[in-house]
Amino acid sequence: MTSLKGQGVADAEHALHLLRQMLRVRRLEEKCIELYSAAKIRGFLHVYIGEEAVAAGVMQTLAPEDAVVATYREHGHALLRGVSAGAILAEMYGHAEGCCRGRGGSMHLFDAATRFYGGNAIVAGGLPLAVGLALADRMAGRQQVTVCFFGEGAVAEGEFHESMNLAALWQLPVLFCCENNLYAMGTALRRSESQTDIALKAAGYEIPAWAVDGMDVLAVEEAARRAVEAVRSGGGPHFLELRTYRFRAHSMFDPELYREKSEVAQWMERDPISLLQGAMQAAGQLAEKDWTALQADVDAEISTAVGFAENGTPEPVSELSRFVYSDRPDDGSAGSGAGPGQGETTGKGGAAG
Repeated sequence: MTSLKGQGVADAEHALHLLRQMLRVRRLEEKCIELYSAAKIRGFLHVYIGEEAVAAGVMQTLAPEDAVVATYREHGHALLRGVSAGAILAEMYGHAEGCCRGRGGSMHLFDAATRFYGGNAIVAGGLPLAVGLALADRMAGRQQVTVCFFGEGAVAEGEFHESMNLAALWQLPVLFCCENNLYAMGTALRRSESQTDIALKAAGYEIPAWAVDGMDVLAVEEAARRAVEAVRSGGGPHFLELRTYRFRAHSMFDPELYREKSEVAQWMERDPISLLQGAMQAAGQLAEKDWTALQADVDAEISTAVGFAENGTPEPVSELSRFVYSDRPDDGSAGSGAGPGQGETTGKGGAAG
């Protein structure tokens, strides 16, 4: 497939799939904003609108046994990794039908079945986790890849440099994907980093790294496939700096006083969904009726997901201490450091705390 700089796409059927994936993320995020404004979703909410090409392109290159680690702006990553929109929204509602039984919320989506390991609210917190997952795969002799998404703000954290160093030193099978949207909350990259070429920082650790147009889903997929294949074949860690932009504020609480509206408008002219849609339509690869049908299909999926979340059930108060401690083994062989089981008391009249 060619990038969107060319005319049309080489594989129109696959491009249509990518268009669908990006649209699914966009519609989910738009619905999240609507539900948050109606006070049905509470807490913090960080949407991915504008950055859809990154997750859509990278996820196409992964196998089911690979692992994915993301940040708190992870709804799109979870959805495209295979977590259902219903489970995602139910989680935000705080319902037991959510992917974490309603205990994680927007910033802590997790799903072991799809090897989606967060949803990590701490900036750069996912980087050491990804290194650990990759190390486990290496020690077990598995040909699996761990992909770690993080924002450019994580580059200012010590965990970034520690993770780069260890991954390179041990030649671990991990692909680092920096989603560079230019702003760490309200701090512009140029105000926090003396060297704003983030791929160059990774290259300083002897990690193959290059920058990619993060608004071009075909370019993202091409770069990610090349990197994933290299990592899987024993080429050690690789690094992609995906230059993208978020169209909405950092979070629903952000007054967005740090950037000009004209800058946002300029970036919105490179909307990744519109870019691919326009290229396909201009080349006669996407009829208007097919685009209309695609939108209707995606809208129906999100509508069904909302209904699923609305009809969910909060966990009962009696389950409050569940998962705080693991169960004791049946044979009573737990070590002295083992905590009480679910709902169990200390035996001295006090509740397990």
